[in-house]
Amino acid sequence: MPPAWRAPSKSEEELHRTSIAGNSASQEFSLPRPPEGWAQTRWISPGEAIEIGGVTILGGLFYTGVRLSTPSGRTEPSLVNAVLAVAPQGNYRHLDGYWNSYADLSVFSRRAYLNWLASDRSDPECAIGYVHLFLFGLERRVLVDGVNEPDSKRDWPAIKVALRQIDAVYGNIYGPIRGYTNSLLDWMALDEVNGKLYTKPLPRFQRTDELPFYLRLALGQCSLDRAPVPSHLALAWARLSPEIPLRTAASRCADEFDQLFVERYQELFGAGLVLPKNRTKLKFSRRPISPAFYGASPSPKAFGETPDVTALSAPIKKLNEIVQQCTDELGPLSRLLGKNPEARQTLDGLLQLPTSIWPAASKEALQSLLSAVQDTAIALPVSQLADRFGNAGGALNREKIRDLARALEAAHIGMEPNVLEGARAPSGNDPVVLFALLPGQTHQAQSSAYQTALLTLQLASTVAQADGEFSAHEIEHLGREIDAWSHLSAADHRRLRAHLVWLSQSPITLASLKKKIDPLDASTKGAIATSMATLAQVDGLVSPDEMRFLEKVYKALGVETKQVFTDVHAVSTGRSAAPTAPAKQFRLDPKRIAELQQDTAKVSALLAGIFTEDIPEPVTEPAVSALPPKDTTTTPGLLGLDEAHSALLRLMLSRPDWTRAELEDGASDLELMLDGALEHINDASFDAYDIPFSEGDDPVEINPEFIEKIKQ
Repeated sequence: MPPAWRAPSKSEEELHRTSIAGNSASQEFSLPRPPEGWAQTRWISPGEAIEIGGVTILGGLFYTGVRLSTPSGRTEPSLVNAVLAVAPQGNYRHLDGYWNSYADLSVFSRRAYLNWLASDRSDPECAIGYVHLFLFGLERRVLVDGVNEPDSKRDWPAIKVALRQIDAVYGNIYGPIRGYTNSLLDWMALDEVNGKLYTKPLPRFQRTDELPFYLRLALGQCSLDRAPVPSHLALAWARLSPEIPLRTAASRCADEFDQLFVERYQELFGAGLVLPKNRTKLKFSRRPISPAFYGASPSPKAFGETPDVTALSAPIKKLNEIVQQCTDELGPLSRLLGKNPEARQTLDGLLQLPTSIWPAASKEALQSLLSAVQDTAIALPVSQLADRFGNAGGALNREKIRDLARALEAAHIGMEPNVLEGARAPSGNDPVVLFALLPGQTHQAQSSAYQTALLTLQLASTVAQADGEFSAHEIEHLGREIDAWSHLSAADHRRLRAHLVWLSQSPITLASLKKKIDPLDASTKGAIATSMATLAQVDGLVSPDEMRFLEKVYKALGVETKQVFTDVHAVSTGRSAAPTAPAKQFRLDPKRIAELQQDTAKVSALLAGIFTEDIPEPVTEPAVSALPPKDTTTTPGLLGLDEAHSALLRLMLSRPDWTRAELEDGASDLELMLDGALEHINDASFDAYDIPFSEGDDPVEINPEFIEKIKQ
């Protein structure tokens, strides 16, 4: 029986000193003046000031007094006993000896703990034992006072803030802390559960080695109600599931990842993924960390027929596929930010994002351009185009212009010159021409027929500008030529029309073309000339204007102009035209035309080389030869186990013990035989830690030593 407590005498309220004898000089420690009302043990509320041992503490959220019993009858370990001696100084970055209770601390460590309580409690170098002592008190306030004193719940908002701060400061340094704080946050959130959780905003949780129970309950309700999993809940599941690996881009580009995940999830599942109702039932059992609860843990919370969806593997696979897709899409931005963290707000950063998740202002600029090109192609300086998306006069290099062209193409806007097919990138005030792409149209335009038409157009433009002027009449004439090339697709016609506008804004010289054509041998030049003659005749008629036009083209190619008549005559049917009458029209044989058009394939490779000035250099990722390629569509296993056995292990870790019937349901959901699965997991545990994972047959208890090992 503990001794009866008596009221303090006046002498006890004075500051005393005591000496501890030893081999060295005596050391004196203060017995602190007990605070007012010290005989009454109480909880210090947030914001309440109290002085203990000469230290003024303003943050509250701890117990003080001289006696406070635990549910099992022991002394509350977190109790700050105000009459115990403290040293004049103490450093909370160091902890001497045993720390399972305040009373067991040395006088130096008590002073250190008081100093930490008086601080903002956010020093990452604080010894973790002091943080544990603080958590012991928060845990008691929630689990014991929350039941016995309903009014104590008014402190829960402050406790939640404190838990999240502890997690933020110490969770990455000492892994188990994150699990402790999350599970206590879960407990408070579940106490406030009302209605369908999947229809409400989610509390904030940190990723640990276990999916937060609040989330498991929300998902279980979806399964029970056959309701689609909404996108915000699916995102939280993907972010917090220990079974889904998150690569760097998901954290470095967190906001962008969240937006892109929601978009891709909705594209794939519409209103949401519908979960099957599995057999494993949901129960919440929290392992307290405070010694105060040894032998007296709170009873598990049950949720009726609500299933535990963490026993399912198929939904995780689907979410993981979306996660990896989003991570791949954000890889370029992540690498850019790794080199330059300030690049997010620049044009470089913007162009690494899918246009669907661009900021609102950039989306508006893109939509404005799309509207402008619907009726006609528009020409503007490339610098002005870049400035519309926040470049602010910054430098433009080849890669940035290509990235801009890719972004425009994603919004169904084409660009000439076709830098994505290797055309020389414009710079500064050089013009570009934007036009509306047809559905399904891309930058790819590599057919031999298109390349021949493009070369014809460029040669014709140099001839048209030979007098120093590219007149509207000449542009109109070339436009009609493009329209007459009926063997080309509508997409080819549209791109050639845009290229013609670009040629009128940025004339090319015959000399620049001749530099590329001259190295070709005579037979190749002749083949190109013949292809162009075929192209001019595809409408079945050759007009005098077209004959004169071909003569100019042949001359530019270095082919005898008299060969024009011969090539045109070669496709006629039976009647030969007199050499002296080139202006006479020929009616052509479609079959022969088709045969000649096939000949253009022989020179298509050469033509492609003519128009390719800048060859994009592929981005190569550093190879890691020591490791096999990683399959990002699979989820990581525990202890080297396969996916199903890892899922069963994770499920079992969520509670300290299970009935055999409950585990049979869980194994059935994963298509496993329970006895064989338990034996397999225990074998893996012995191989890894030389201890069993579980013990007993019914109930099956999880080995606490295994839990400590796997969290290390």
